[in-house]
Amino acid sequence: MNLGELTGAKLLGVLLLTAVVGTGALYYTVFKSQRDQNDAARVKLQAKLRENAELEAYRPKLADIERQLASLKQQLDIERRIVPDEKEVDNFMRMVSGEARKSGVEIRRYTSRPYAAKEFYTEVPFEIELDGPYYSLIGFFDRLGKVERIVNVSNLLVASTHKPADAKTKHTYQYAPSESVVATCVTTTYFSHDLDPAAPASKPGPPVKK
Repeated sequence: MNLGELTGAKLLGVLLLTAVVGTGALYYTVFKSQRDQNDAARVKLQAKLRENAELEAYRPKLADIERQLASLKQQLDIERRIVPDEKEVDNFMRMVSGEARKSGVEIRRYTSRPYAAKEFYTEVPFEIELDGPYYSLIGFFDRLGKVERIVNVSNLLVASTHKPADAKTKHTYQYAPSESVVATCVTTTYFSHDLDPAAPASKPGPPVKK
């Protein structure tokens, strides 16, 4: 069609029709796609605003929650020192030996006994042989009862340094004149572990001697 042959009114109509068709095409391609994206973004924004509003209610409680977490962490640290996650055999022996030195008692022997696995913890026992003045020995056991880590003492046998076999000692030593008693006992410490149904009932510990 030759636009030059159209009258002014017809030409105007053709131009208007072309404009309408072009606008419609733009609407269903560019503008509608953009509007759909805007609607999707608006939905996400509303959801995020609702989420922020819900979280805002917890803002006044945040400081209290942080204090509670800090307190729980401190309690956990204390519990781990009382009942560690690992056996820490070396640290346990150093601790017992340190308390013995402070009390004026000589530890002659450590012998590891089989570990006993319980549901949530494991018992780690050691038989020890020691000697010293009577009241120093009493002081040693008193100090063990006050250490941070749990230590139980059992099977205690005490005898005179003149008859150490009565305490079922393994050896006889050259005792100092100030020493009056010898003793053997079992010191048991504990470490925690997760519940493991497949774990064996007991695990033999290697012999450890001083």
